[in-house]
Amino acid sequence: MKKIFLIILLFLVFMMPSFAKQQENNQKYIKNNLTYLNLEWWQNYNDEILIEHLKKLFESNYDLKNALLKVKESEKLAKIQLINELPSLRTDSFVSRDFRSSVQRFGDMEIPNFSQSNFQFPLTMSYEVDIWGKNRLKTKSAKKDLEIVNQAQRASYIRITSEFCALYFNLIKTDKLLEIQNELINIQSEIVKKVELKNEAGLCPIEDVLNEQKYLTVLKEEKNNLEEKQDVIINNLKVYLTTDSAIKRNSYEGVIIPDKIPLEISSEIIEKRPDYIQQEANIERAGYDVKIARREMLPQFVIFGQIGLNAYRLSNLFNTPSHLANAGVMPSFDFFFAGRKLNFLQFKKYQYEEAINNYRKTILEDIKEVNLGLFGYKTAVKNYEESVERLKRQNKIFSLLKDKKSIGSASDLDILYGKEADLTVKKEEVSNKINCLISTISLYKSVGGINLYKLTEDI
Repeated sequence: MKKIFLIILLFLVFMMPSFAKQQENNQKYIKNNLTYLNLEWWQNYNDEILIEHLKKLFESNYDLKNALLKVKESEKLAKIQLINELPSLRTDSFVSRDFRSSVQRFGDMEIPNFSQSNFQFPLTMSYEVDIWGKNRLKTKSAKKDLEIVNQAQRASYIRITSEFCALYFNLIKTDKLLEIQNELINIQSEIVKKVELKNEAGLCPIEDVLNEQKYLTVLKEEKNNLEEKQDVIINNLKVYLTTDSAIKRNSYEGVIIPDKIPLEISSEIIEKRPDYIQQEANIERAGYDVKIARREMLPQFVIFGQIGLNAYRLSNLFNTPSHLANAGVMPSFDFFFAGRKLNFLQFKKYQYEEAINNYRKTILEDIKEVNLGLFGYKTAVKNYEESVERLKRQNKIFSLLKDKKSIGSASDLDILYGKEADLTVKKEEVSNKINCLISTISLYKSVGGINLYKLTEDI
């Protein structure tokens, strides 16, 4: 019992550093991923419900989990390559028995009915001397792969959080539009009733009634489309959050648009985008691969050594004559695979040229995306400002209409038409406000997930 307890204790002692290292790595991953989540930027929307959703997204979204697993996989591949630079130490032990039916020959001499045992326990070490630096280059190439995967994870965070937040604000917009749409349907229903009464009294033609009824069906159709859009958005948000619970959201009145966002952005900002950094790392990796392919054509030198025990009787295994030892240097060169290696080198050169072209293309695409994000934001701001002014004027028109009603120069039907016009303009203002807000998200995404208020600091 004491021996079992001692074994368990020793196991725990040896495993504790591994557990501690794993916990340290987990904390590192959490810190990096929270940085990619960039809650500091999303706080600018002053929406605590949105922040809670983003935290839930961080914990449960499968795409983000897979992005982290890709990073861990790449880290292991980099470590495997680093280990490949170290000497190899192994044992190829075996026990064999030649039975009497065997025949042993030594030149012309034949030993019939030969039988014997062989016990061999060698310890073999080999090391490829990295004279040309090939193995070191392979490790550098693996580290560049890791950098590319890290940036791919960052890009996943930027894309998924931006898409989620845009959907969230579109849901708020749809809620408000549905609210206005229901008001419009109620008002139009009242208008239809009043016009029908006018028609019955002979004060308007039947065409007026039919037109008002037709417009009512249009409003109901718009409501159906909005309800479908609302359901689709809610379903998409649930998929992002991997939940079946109701999606909480802020009211439209609680939504604010981050203001004082820079209207001019230096093109140098693209250097912070994950795809730009990926392409830079890809060029370096392709360059390493070309050097590796070139050095594969050079001779290899392997130092090897062996020490162990070799005996034909188990009783003699630890005697001095049974000791086994040898050492040497083994140069090798593939004479008949030179063509394959030359073609492989040319293949890697083509990949390097392709990486350069992709890098140049990425620069152009990134500048275009930043400019489009900036143009879209400027236009959205102008459209929202115009819709606010239009709504103010419509409110004044409706206010004057109510004044006319109070003095008897406007009818109830006129008030209903005025209210309907007021709500129609309000719908435009709601759409433009949320579109303006979503344009800030698009701009944030285009600059590589950098806090737009810190652009000058991060360039």
